[in-house]
Amino acid sequence: MKRDYYEVLGITKSAADSEIKSAYRKLALKYHPDKNPGNKEAEEKFKEINEAYDILSDKQKKQQYDTFGHDAVNGAGGNPFSGGNPFGGGGFQYSGGVDINDIFENLGDMFSGGSRRRSGRQETNRGADLRADVEVSYNDAMNGAEFTVEIPKKETCGSCRGTGGKDGSKPKQCPQCHGSGQIRRSSGFFSFAQTCSRCGGSGQIIDNPCPQCRGAGAIKKRNSIKVRIPAGVNEGTTLRVSGSGDAGSNGAPAGDLFVVVHLKPMANFQREGDNLHTKISITFAQASMGTEYDVPIINGSVKVKIAAGTSAGTTLRVREQGFPRLGRRDKGDLYVNIDVKIPKSMNDAQKKALFEYAKTMGEIPKDAQYQSDGFFKKFFG
Repeated sequence: MKRDYYEVLGITKSAADSEIKSAYRKLALKYHPDKNPGNKEAEEKFKEINEAYDILSDKQKKQQYDTFGHDAVNGAGGNPFSGGNPFGGGGFQYSGGVDINDIFENLGDMFSGGSRRRSGRQETNRGADLRADVEVSYNDAMNGAEFTVEIPKKETCGSCRGTGGKDGSKPKQCPQCHGSGQIRRSSGFFSFAQTCSRCGGSGQIIDNPCPQCRGAGAIKKRNSIKVRIPAGVNEGTTLRVSGSGDAGSNGAPAGDLFVVVHLKPMANFQREGDNLHTKISITFAQASMGTEYDVPIINGSVKVKIAAGTSAGTTLRVREQGFPRLGRRDKGDLYVNIDVKIPKSMNDAQKKALFEYAKTMGEIPKDAQYQSDGFFKKFFG
């Protein structure tokens, strides 16, 4: 039994198109064969993810699936046929007018790994998506920055200009599939389509391959790609650079580059979402009488008013001094945790002043006398 497509992508039936696409991208990156070489389980999951996305990203297919479940995809059971005769009129069709042959062709695309895109009846191979990881400072993450990513990727061969043929000669139509990229076989009322073994589904063959790319139409080179890091990115934020993946073959579009952002650790700060947390130490006098304190932040400082009588452990909130919210104009907040410093040693004048303060607070009897070796000895002795 196939798993529910919504369960495969980890979404609900009410998910918007953007949520479907986001869930697919996340899972496709995780289980992509390039990231899991030789892992059969990951390969099967990748195929399952692509199959689910192929259906749920198409409004017509999604509507049929929501109505008839997997029967709408497989062409069996339920009542997905038009009229009383499923074989009448224009052949074997669903109520939505989808030819059963197209259903089988699409299934073939899904199980080939999802890397093929259709243009009419001709299949072309879209370039592979690539991934790069970049490490940025908190300052760059807060203000935004531009990075240059060095990555090896396939580029269109300059010698054959991507045709794969020597001296720029163009491919010829495959004589086996006559340019369709598929071989059809019939069994009763059913028509099955299989990828052409001679041209690999491209519909074309190269008689005289380019010696530089050996007919591939692309050559792997190390590239420098500029990536703009927007203000407010967080650990694990993934940025998409369209068309910066591997070059496609047979005129297909290039894949995309996915850049995953990692933040360098920063002393004195902790980030929680778009909020920042920091800690400052003030003196006993500042805590007692109140003060204004210049709190260091990532790109400068901010003045914070500390009220008289502030105790250790108090947390102050400073609005709009955290990280920018990605894609928005507002910011998170800064939370300042207060620590009160207790001096480890004092000179005689300081001790005497503190002694007199303690007397005014009623902590020491009024007739007690200060001694330089410490009033605690006198008081408790």
